[in-house]
Amino acid sequence: MRREWSPEDVVACWTPVGPDWELVANKSGPTRLGFVLMLKFFELEGRFPQFVEEFPQAAVDYVADAVKVPAEDLAKYDLSSRSAKGHRTQIREALGFRPATRADEERLTGWLADEVCPVELVEDRLREALLVQCRSDRIEPPGRIERIVAAARARADRVFCAQTVARLGGVCARRLLDLVAEGNEDGTALLASLKRDPGAVGLDSLLTEITKLTAVRQLGLPEGLFADCSEKLVAAWRARAIKMYPSDFRDAGEDVRATLLGALCASRQAEITDALVELLVALVHKINARAERRVERQLTAELKKVRGKEGILFRLADAAVGQPEGTVRKVLYPVVGEKTLRDLVAEAKANEKAFKAKVRTTLRSSYSSYYRQMLPPLLNTLGFKCNNTAYRPVMDALALLAKYADVDGKTRFYDAGDAAPMDGVVRKDWREAVVDDKGKIERIPYELCVLVALRDAIRRREIYVEGGMRWRNPEDDLPGDFESARTVHYAAIRQPEDPKEFVTGLKRRMTDGLDRLSAALADGSAGGVKVTTRKGEPWITVPKLEPLDEPTGLQALKDEVVRRWGVLDLLDVLKNADFLTGFTDEFSPVAAYERIDRATLQRRLLLALFALGTNMGIRAIVATGEHGETEAALRHVRRHFITVDNLRAAVTKLVNGTFAARDAAWWGQGNACASDSKKFGSWSSNFMTEYHARYGGNGVMIYWQCDLKVAHFEQMSGRRYRHFRPVTNWSIPQPACGGSNSSVRSLASRPKAETTTESARVRGKPVRMNTSEPLMRTRKDHPPQWKQSRRSRSYRVGTQRDSELAVKAGVGHRGFRVKEGIHPGRISYVRNRETP
Repeated sequence: MRREWSPEDVVACWTPVGPDWELVANKSGPTRLGFVLMLKFFELEGRFPQFVEEFPQAAVDYVADAVKVPAEDLAKYDLSSRSAKGHRTQIREALGFRPATRADEERLTGWLADEVCPVELVEDRLREALLVQCRSDRIEPPGRIERIVAAARARADRVFCAQTVARLGGVCARRLLDLVAEGNEDGTALLASLKRDPGAVGLDSLLTEITKLTAVRQLGLPEGLFADCSEKLVAAWRARAIKMYPSDFRDAGEDVRATLLGALCASRQAEITDALVELLVALVHKINARAERRVERQLTAELKKVRGKEGILFRLADAAVGQPEGTVRKVLYPVVGEKTLRDLVAEAKANEKAFKAKVRTTLRSSYSSYYRQMLPPLLNTLGFKCNNTAYRPVMDALALLAKYADVDGKTRFYDAGDAAPMDGVVRKDWREAVVDDKGKIERIPYELCVLVALRDAIRRREIYVEGGMRWRNPEDDLPGDFESARTVHYAAIRQPEDPKEFVTGLKRRMTDGLDRLSAALADGSAGGVKVTTRKGEPWITVPKLEPLDEPTGLQALKDEVVRRWGVLDLLDVLKNADFLTGFTDEFSPVAAYERIDRATLQRRLLLALFALGTNMGIRAIVATGEHGETEAALRHVRRHFITVDNLRAAVTKLVNGTFAARDAAWWGQGNACASDSKKFGSWSSNFMTEYHARYGGNGVMIYWQCDLKVAHFEQMSGRRYRHFRPVTNWSIPQPACGGSNSSVRSLASRPKAETTTESARVRGKPVRMNTSEPLMRTRKDHPPQWKQSRRSRSYRVGTQRDSELAVKAGVGHRGFRVKEGIHPGRISYVRNRETP
């Protein structure tokens, strides 16, 4: 049961009503208070509490006042006594419930295995589903809930394995098992290559992925192997398999081994297909962009604008008319120098038409000499499909390219009898490069045009790829009953069923918007927006916004926050954020079963996340702490619990909790959305790392959060931290996190002396403190569970100068270089200045 209750919720949920008073009429003292609390608890949770501490304190105070019994008397109520047992019987009879029997447990186990386990994997949610079902059946939850959940999961796994092995068939299952057979080095190498992600955008990466996809297809996995299975279930088995070594597979049973390998290979087959498509899209863009940059550099060096062209032309014409029989060197050069004429010629050649022609020439050269070798294997590997049967020029062009895939590259033109679509494939500025003066279509420039058109068609989902997940048939994304309930689904998205009506409305809205822009440009009310040209094309230019003046009270607010709370350690923030939101509950294991108790797992998860997030590393966090955890234990948690999906789910829960915690009286009611982003460099092993073709290299895109119709100032309100309280009795040495524009750095020097609240207020200096409700106290004023070990030290957040000195001294470590830095002035004194 949740611990935080608002006064309104307490009144609504814990108030005894008419029939309740009849049940407590003959009870008094602690018995009266305990009975009412158990009654209301059972009404809310559908079960009885195991400990008195499960009752929320707000509810205890409210009910005690309602029944006229001191709240302290609840400690005298023993839940294991004979009277409490009789109270539970009385409550069950009053609410129409009965105790669960062994037959009920078996039935609940079967229901959970058949209905819930195939679509839900988190143990806490399985437990919640079981409690809901018990409440629906008017059964008191059995005392062996953990055993029922474990039995249901084991039964569901056995059914899933048997179903998968039956679908694989004997031949395919044997191929999968041979991958991890002892002594099969080729199978081990293939399995290792399947686990690797594609490299940087390039021809080598594309050909490597084609080889991997061909190899996994040769395993002969049947189509629709997991078509009717939950995506979360398959992803869980895939995550479990990708962490295993060949010896780990051999230790598992044969059915489990085949299922793990089948889930891994089927998932990776779709992922490699998607990666191939993304590499193709990025590579086509890279070829064009690189050609344009190369030509721009060449022409920029040649381009020198010559002023006074009209005067030069007049002098040249006058000299030519005056001496028509003379030579250019004797007549024109004395009037206009040779250098000026050469500059005029260079400028004329550097116009837009010449630029595009030179780009085409450069593109053709690089494609024909290097990139063209990717076309035959790409067309043979990827199956491009299109649902449009009336107009499909790109598909017809791909069929022509496939026909000529094995034809010698020296064959320059297509045969006259071959139909080569032009509209929708070849852009107008490429027509003269594709078609010669005799009407023949040249292969190399046409292939380039087809690749560009294919990239655009894939991105707008006109063409999809068989076997992929992200780039699959868009009709697979539709609801299953879309055809039979079109009206309902169109009404849900507020769109007309008639496509002509949709297109007409879209055109009208776009025309109205352009008319408003045109009118604003004409009367000068566009706010600096103007229409210019870029590379010869019309371009709408929006001016940069001027920075607003800093609010008058912002600095005073920052100073007050620093005076009250000082600087908090990152680990304290992480621990208390987990206490408030429970984001560590999202880290489910990739293994079939895990026997780590929840408190130990939470501690290890927080330590591992802190080590990874601050770039300290697991070895450093083990060496500097007296938390009782070994390096092997933390690495086990990192390997089996911290996955990309779990991390994204935890981040989602943390962000939603942050939004929910904001007080509308301060921040107002508004909609939160992502604003502009910045790329921060990171290692490829970081779970949030992605390769960005636009920025180049691995990194993490961090989006600034923007609110609409919400009060805007730095979110440093003490309310965000006033609910912090100790959640465990373990202590960890806190390395200083020196925030700078480049990293979070650990400082091993300059320990901060303990300072009392009163002395800090006198001197006006910030104090390193934890906050609790209702009084803000220094760490040494907290209860004993906050007391740190003798080796544990506390540090302040250093300045950038401190970090640089620490790195030079060899006691710190350099972090990742931020590509674009951070906004100046966005420094939070409540949390570390920059989190990884």
